Amino acid sequence: MTDRAEKPEHTPPPEQHPTAGSPGTIIKPAYFPGRAPIDAYGNGGFRFAEMSHRGGILALPSGIYGWSAAQPQDVTIERLDRVVAEADAIELLFLGMGDTGVFPDKETRQALRDAGVRFEIMSTGAAIRTFNVILAEGRQVAAALLPVETIR
Repeated sequence: MTDRAEKPEHTPPPEQHPTAGSPGTIIKPAYFPGRAPIDAYGNGGFRFAEMSHRGGILALPSGIYGWSAAQPQDVTIERLDRVVAEADAIELLFLGMGDTGVFPDKETRQALRDAGVRFEIMSTGAAIRTFNVILAEGRQVAAALLPVETIR
């Protein structure tokens, strides 16, 4: 018998359990590996594929990703880097710009054109409805959706 406390053989690095009191919790970037319609939106988030996500999302041919953009001024070409990376697989991108459908800045729009991305700008609700219809047709659509507070 020993008086010394035994050390665990492996202690996960702190970034794997950032929530105090929850050792072993692993926080990963939001990602759904597939294509799915958006079932609902509002309260600052979205529901899809029997899951929910608070914040913006990018619905791309490779999957649905959490997106750091929350307001129209956040929609920049840097934040649309995943869209540009998948440009060849995207027939049409819907930019859901919140409640108003305000346009992103001129530089962002031009950079999307230069990357070969065709896009439509509208409110988040209109973008979701149009995205869902065209997705159901089996076409290669994508959506960059800002969250809204209004429950739908």
